[in-house]
Amino acid sequence: MQLPPRTDRRRISSLIGAAVTALLCVGGLASPAAADVGDSSPTPQLGNGLALTPPMGFNNWNSTGCSSDFNETMVKGIADLFVDKGLKTAGYQYVNLDDCWALSQRDANGKLVPDPVRFPHGIKAVADYVHAKGLKLGIYTSAGTKTCNSKGFPGALGHEYSDAQQFADWGVDYLKYDNCNNQGVDAKQRYTTMRDALKATGRPIVYSICEWGSNKPWEWAGDVGNLWRTTGDISDNWSSMLSILKQNLPLAAAAGPGHWNDPDMLEVGNGGMTDTEYRTHFSMWSIMASPLLIGSDLRKASAATYDIVTNDEVIAVDQDPLGKQGTVLSSDGGRWVVVKEMTDGSRAVALFNETDSPQHISTTAAAVGLPEAPAYSERDLWQHRTYNTAGSLSATVPAHGTVLLRVSADQKWATHPSAVDVGVDGSLLVEAGKAAPLTTTVTNLGRTPALRAGNALTGPAGWQVKAVSGTSAPAVPTGESLRTSWQVTPPAGTATGAYDLTLTATYRSATGERLRAVLPLTTHVVVAPPAGRSSLSDLPMLSASNGWGPVEKDTSNGEAQAGDGHPLTIGGTVYTKGLGVHASSAVEYYTGGACSAVTAQVGVDDEKGTNGTVTFEIWADGKKVTSTGVLTNAMPAQPIKADVNGAQTVRLVVTDGGDGVDSDHADWADATLSC
Repeated sequence: MQLPPRTDRRRISSLIGAAVTALLCVGGLASPAAADVGDSSPTPQLGNGLALTPPMGFNNWNSTGCSSDFNETMVKGIADLFVDKGLKTAGYQYVNLDDCWALSQRDANGKLVPDPVRFPHGIKAVADYVHAKGLKLGIYTSAGTKTCNSKGFPGALGHEYSDAQQFADWGVDYLKYDNCNNQGVDAKQRYTTMRDALKATGRPIVYSICEWGSNKPWEWAGDVGNLWRTTGDISDNWSSMLSILKQNLPLAAAAGPGHWNDPDMLEVGNGGMTDTEYRTHFSMWSIMASPLLIGSDLRKASAATYDIVTNDEVIAVDQDPLGKQGTVLSSDGGRWVVVKEMTDGSRAVALFNETDSPQHISTTAAAVGLPEAPAYSERDLWQHRTYNTAGSLSATVPAHGTVLLRVSADQKWATHPSAVDVGVDGSLLVEAGKAAPLTTTVTNLGRTPALRAGNALTGPAGWQVKAVSGTSAPAVPTGESLRTSWQVTPPAGTATGAYDLTLTATYRSATGERLRAVLPLTTHVVVAPPAGRSSLSDLPMLSASNGWGPVEKDTSNGEAQAGDGHPLTIGGTVYTKGLGVHASSAVEYYTGGACSAVTAQVGVDDEKGTNGTVTFEIWADGKKVTSTGVLTNAMPAQPIKADVNGAQTVRLVVTDGGDGVDSDHADWADATLSC
């Protein structure tokens, strides 16, 4: 489940001690002894024949939480939408209930009781309705005495066999088993007991282990569950999604048919990210063979949201029966290449741009494991177009974007037009009233020529966008480029901020087909920082991403709305100036080549008690200049200083120290820029 932002799950899961553990595990409350899974292989299999491809469905928590809107009518409505909006046809089948479906007390016989207000006809009636639609129902509980909600609904610890039988009797097809209030009972034992309880019912129930990656389930849960969470809860922002993506990517060896890494549900459509970022989210979850559980309110979802989550070509990457999770081929400078082997011998290739500006990302057919061939077919899974390539797989990818390709060494390549890479060289940072140079490129990646090639660059009304070299060529041969130089001038007085440019390339294939490639660009109108020493909290941010809530100026991070923080306090010392952030975080400033140093006192804010571990980094023009290493809440403020002489941009980064981000309130106290 998704907890409220300020909830510290380590506190919720606090240990009560050996006496309680003994009572639960030895004194007869626990079910029959769990099998020993300590010597299991790296990729064992549960063998229940379920989830042979990653489960696809819906979970209500992110859209309704424990509100009164979560009820029988809503759940039935979601099942209706699965059918009406094409989700069922696209492969989604599980309609999953999260926490708050039960009363807070069991009945006199120790049985779970569905909330009669939310579910007046009971869970079985809901399951019957969902099944009648050709869909399946999922339910939630915790491997503890209570679930994760603060209202304290009953968990299954000590009631595994009874609860599992109730779920089976109701017609439940999927169980999400959380980790709160676990009384310190060994995780392997708790989750194995429920595995055995589910098996004893005789009903096929997909088993989702949700212990947040705390005990490295990818090392032991392959023969315990069908999927296991590898991370803490996701939230609907770029920083959270990126952090979870990076934690899940290295675990590919553990995944396969019937046993999957689960980086948590999809946030697509919840409103905290752009459509470009949501396409990246969906693309990367799919290439990682992750469960695809929609977490947005489908009753209110936009057409763009439905377009993303029903993209059948991207879903096919996730659902490929070979069941391999994509692996990282390269990630230099935030330019990621992730590759997934497919059943038919093709490769899915994600060119993912982590950074805040367009990036040229490339690899080759040979590097992704395809055999040598004269040329290859390259399918763009978001454009739904197929091209030919001589072997180069590359694209200029927008900030936070992903180009998802499916590449094969087939004999049909000659029937497709050449792939082209439309790119840009030069800075997209401009000052009002000043001309900034920019160079655009149209590069032919294909085996056949790109004929009658041309390109055009357009900007906002009133901007001067002038070509100072040729914009067309009769033909662009394989591996060569049409290069055009431009001058871009925003009008004097243009306000600082982000503005859109559009680069459009046109060309013809060898058979005369007209083609068009569009690269959206974001340029920033900036102001050079003043001479002397300035507090960073007084300067405009070029960009900012944050784990929870906005980056705060001169207060700590309050995790929700702007202005909800407290005085910056590290090791008992209060600071009046600085930035309050929450890992993972990145804050970027324009320095215009005129600044020399960044200094700050950094550490975990005292408001998180004894919790929180982070690392502070300073980057200049995309290169890391300095880092503190891991800092804990027990440490006083640490000085950090970076030489940024000549840099156009400076970025302040905070990453998780390795124990999850729940308590990672980080302060850049007395942060200054010298120019």
